[in-house]
Amino acid sequence: MLDLIPSLGAWLPALAGRPFAVATIVAAAGSVPRPVGTSMIVTATGQVLGSLSGGCVEGAVVALAQDAMDDAGTRRETFGFSSADAFAAGLTCGGTLTVHIEPVPADDAAPLRRALHLLADCAPDQPVALVRRLDDRGSAAVVLADPATAGARSLGIDGVDGEGLRRVASLVRSGGAGVIGVGLPGGCPADQDAAHTADGAAAGAVLVESRLAPPRMLVFGANDFGAALVPAAKLLGYHVTLVDARPAFANQPRFGAADAVVTDWPHRYLAAEAAAGRLDSRTVAAVLTHDPKFDLPLLEAALAVDLAYVGAMGSRRSHLQRVDGLLAAGVRPERIAALHSPIGLDLGAVTPAEVAVSITAELIAARTRTATGTPLRDRPGPIHDHPAPDHGVPRYGTSPAPAPSDAQEIAWT
Repeated sequence: MLDLIPSLGAWLPALAGRPFAVATIVAAAGSVPRPVGTSMIVTATGQVLGSLSGGCVEGAVVALAQDAMDDAGTRRETFGFSSADAFAAGLTCGGTLTVHIEPVPADDAAPLRRALHLLADCAPDQPVALVRRLDDRGSAAVVLADPATAGARSLGIDGVDGEGLRRVASLVRSGGAGVIGVGLPGGCPADQDAAHTADGAAAGAVLVESRLAPPRMLVFGANDFGAALVPAAKLLGYHVTLVDARPAFANQPRFGAADAVVTDWPHRYLAAEAAAGRLDSRTVAAVLTHDPKFDLPLLEAALAVDLAYVGAMGSRRSHLQRVDGLLAAGVRPERIAALHSPIGLDLGAVTPAEVAVSITAELIAARTRTATGTPLRDRPGPIHDHPAPDHGVPRYGTSPAPAPSDAQEIAWT
């Protein structure tokens, strides 16, 4: 549902006093166009906001939504590829997805209608979470304005046991999305498959969609490469800060796409941000200064902080010189091993724009341990079988990923 936030404000007036239905992907496997949590609104007159598959199954979902509005009952349907029936609704990409359809009555007090009004007031990148019970009545929908601090008591979801609430809160705080099987008072099993009754209604499942504040990217170096990387990083959803110690270089219009431009010594700025608690395990740092007097103290400071990714521009000779300098400064070899230097993937990049693509490509590839960086046409097997990042947060570096928690094990895509 969070994907519809930019359009909700314009749509809600037309939905006032009228029934509609919300179709949401609650499970996905294989090659599918959209992840769990993606939603589509269907009105009684057949108008549609959003898309679940780019056109493969939308027609069938609209028909199911109309049926749901007619009898006020939820629907749950799984779509996949079927070679036996060329005219059946399905995914030509070969994956499967399960769609939950909930009718929303004209009553202004309907929980999901109230939740949509709250979401409509959110900015496109504002932290927010939506928690819904996927039962046969759509009995609960809660919007949380501060997902990072959510606790079990703040969820306000009736009819879910304490352990279920704790698991839901853990997923909310992580900024992830998924369906969690929960135990209901009276002993209903906390199992996703067992949580669905014979008619397809979810009796013990909670859908979580959570979005944290954008992760930060710190770009060090007010040069041609920094000017190209800033807008590329913005496309990936980062909050970008450009840092350079030289005012004449930093204060140029070409860095206007950055969320912030800071004139300070890079290592001093990084240390101050770390001390203030403004860096976290999602933060990435790209060191493009290519000058030892800036690079060495900055990399020493960056490798002492738990950042998601630290990369540095330069040749292999520059890298070896950095390693010697970092070792002499007392940086542990295992920390130096986490440094992405020379920065970027081998794409044959030459121009600043091409180097920016190389760097952002490495950032994407580094989120998943099994990413190879090879062309998809040369890679055997399904193209969407990479495991999802832990808790919905990109992970980088070379250390093994931790084992998933209970909240991660269910319906990640």
